[in-house]
Amino acid sequence: MAKPVQRLYGDERVSEASQPHYFGIRHLSPAGSYHLLALLNAVKPTAILIEGPSDAGDLAAQLTSRGVVPPVALLAYTDQLPVRTLLYPFADYSPEYQALKWAGRNHCHAEFIDLPTSISLALADRRRVPQAEAPSGEEPQLQGGGLYNRIAELSGEPDYEAYWERHFEHHLEPDVYRRSILHYSNEMRSLTEDDELRLAPQESAYNEIRESYMRRKIHEAIMQGHLPEKIVVLSGAHHTSALALSLPSMTDAELAKLPRVSAKMTLMPYSYYKLSSHSGYGAGNQAPAYFELMWRCMQDGELASLPALYLSSVAARMREEGTWRSTASVIEAVRMADALAAMHDGVRPTWRDLRDAATVLFGHGELSVVAEALARTDIGTAIGRLPEGVSQTPVQDDLNRELKRLKLEKYKSLVAADLELDLRENRRVKSEESAYLDLNRSVLLHRLAALGIRFARKQTVRQSDATWAEHWVLQWSPEAEIETVESTLKGETVELATAYVLHEELLACTDIAEAAKLIRRSCECGLPQVMGQATSALQRLAVDAGSFEGIAGTVHELSVMLQYGTIRRVDTEPLVPIMQQLFLRGSLMLQEAAGCNDDAAAGMIEAIHLLNTAAQEHYEQLDAALWVEQLRLLAERDDRNAKLSGYAFSILLERNAAGEDECAKEVARRLSPGIPADIGAGWFEGISMRNRYALLSRSYLWRQLDEYIASLEAEPFKRSLVFLRRAFGSFEPREKAAIAEMMGDLWGVDAESAGARLQQPLNEEEKESLDELNDFDFGDL
Repeated sequence: MAKPVQRLYGDERVSEASQPHYFGIRHLSPAGSYHLLALLNAVKPTAILIEGPSDAGDLAAQLTSRGVVPPVALLAYTDQLPVRTLLYPFADYSPEYQALKWAGRNHCHAEFIDLPTSISLALADRRRVPQAEAPSGEEPQLQGGGLYNRIAELSGEPDYEAYWERHFEHHLEPDVYRRSILHYSNEMRSLTEDDELRLAPQESAYNEIRESYMRRKIHEAIMQGHLPEKIVVLSGAHHTSALALSLPSMTDAELAKLPRVSAKMTLMPYSYYKLSSHSGYGAGNQAPAYFELMWRCMQDGELASLPALYLSSVAARMREEGTWRSTASVIEAVRMADALAAMHDGVRPTWRDLRDAATVLFGHGELSVVAEALARTDIGTAIGRLPEGVSQTPVQDDLNRELKRLKLEKYKSLVAADLELDLRENRRVKSEESAYLDLNRSVLLHRLAALGIRFARKQTVRQSDATWAEHWVLQWSPEAEIETVESTLKGETVELATAYVLHEELLACTDIAEAAKLIRRSCECGLPQVMGQATSALQRLAVDAGSFEGIAGTVHELSVMLQYGTIRRVDTEPLVPIMQQLFLRGSLMLQEAAGCNDDAAAGMIEAIHLLNTAAQEHYEQLDAALWVEQLRLLAERDDRNAKLSGYAFSILLERNAAGEDECAKEVARRLSPGIPADIGAGWFEGISMRNRYALLSRSYLWRQLDEYIASLEAEPFKRSLVFLRRAFGSFEPREKAAIAEMMGDLWGVDAESAGARLQQPLNEEEKESLDELNDFDFGDL
């Protein structure tokens, strides 16, 4: 027998007949974990080398610490803006996670051997691929993108997921999985040499760099004294055949040439939703909760019971939703799934087979009937958990402390929950902390919103003037965890990070309305120092303010601040002079600004509304008399935008600053036959945009409008329908019915009969009249 060839690595001689145990897996594979544990128990290695970031260090050990509940993830991030991230998620049934747990139980050395994240993050920009990657088992990017579709086609499966499950997850015979994976790896790499299925060039180069580095790490483990036969190398299936010791490893010179960025790493809770492909995470699987059920069945030696357990769970979910399905239906669904598996020569039904059986037997062929129950059974709502003291960034630690202090921990869930806050002092409790609990909660939630951490969404309160009430919807997610980690670059606590963000926005602020919003946001975030800086900036910008709409928006922001400032326990007195100054300037600018076209009128109407509201809310502090006088002047002018003149007059009516005689005069003047229809249309449209209830209650206005319409000849009457139709187009049906009843009273007709008549279908004569109107020549309109 020929002697085995010897290769020299440093001071160690390694026989090609003595190789590490290579074990290829697919990320999130229950069968991979099952067979890996069998191999580890048989080999009893002294070292387990795992495809994952080699700079994880102590974090890898912390993954299996007491109190850690998967799914969890390693998060690497650049420590300079803009933040770039890499994710390495783990479920309980991830082979990498189970390898770490086995190593901990058996006092075995375990380490990650893939590229450090500082290099991976630097190369990610050059690869131009999504930065979220799996620690192992990731599927390579293809130029043609058809490799996996081709595999599914050759196997007769509907997709690659079904192929993988049927051929790899269902076989628990000893060593079958490992040998199949090795064959799969060789075939995969040979297929990617085909021009149509070739890897993208940047992906191929990236894989070669990673594999060369992992071979280097294997050699280092051998040089550290681990016998090759006592080493288990755990890698993604695609890389398994490329890690042989006969291939060259990365040299020191090659390693030194690789690009790097400054990066840090932390642990974070993850979720089954994020692991699922529904969230866009490409290295996940479509049904993490289903595969967890499969993992439990494997551990119990009851994999054959998986179809019954799965379908029973779907039926139970449907019952919870109010849709009953019998036990007989579950039995028939199991039989159908088995039949579908037999058609593919499968040992057991795949997830696809089970879904199809549920759709037919439970949904009677309609997926929509069972879609929600399937989603809850397939994906689940599991979210991981990390105990205190396990690798957290300062901001994560601070946020967790704040959630605990403010009794918000229970809302850190994937299930959305409503939270109603009353910002007023609670005088029924003894401590100040409890008295202002909701106010302090509001401050934290506003800070998180300012940081872009998507944990809480503020909703519009149902009571329009409840300045003391807030309604939030709280829902945690892995994205929120990532955003929390990213905030570490802005400050070591939530408060400091928020102050940094608002200060940066303030430095870039050049608009008074934006400065006013920053004052309000600083107040909501409980940052009086930033609020003072924003107030100073607003005073400086107000000197040159020349936009009517911008001034109105600023006055509105200041008005809101003055209304709820005392509730938030801040001093708002410095804002009063600024609001007075801007309100005075806005009032005096009204006439000039109203000389605009119809396109600009919409913004002007909103601005007029804001200033009028401020005048009403703060009549003791603002010159309301000047404002009303400017509204009166605008209402009387014919050289301003007609819609704005009508809108100004409607405010005068609403304030009882114009009476019946003035209304009659304006209607006669604005709606006279000599006035162009578009001008009349604009005026009436403007007057009808304010308080509809107040408008409908003024019978004299409708009487005057009726008299005007009755005075028109046939052709001018048809022309008037142009603006009447446009003006009434925005009225709701109930408002139109109210107008019909009011006109019925004016005409001496029973009001209810008039309203009912309005709802009746048109007769033939009325249809003919409308057809004639459609053919009417409106001239230059």
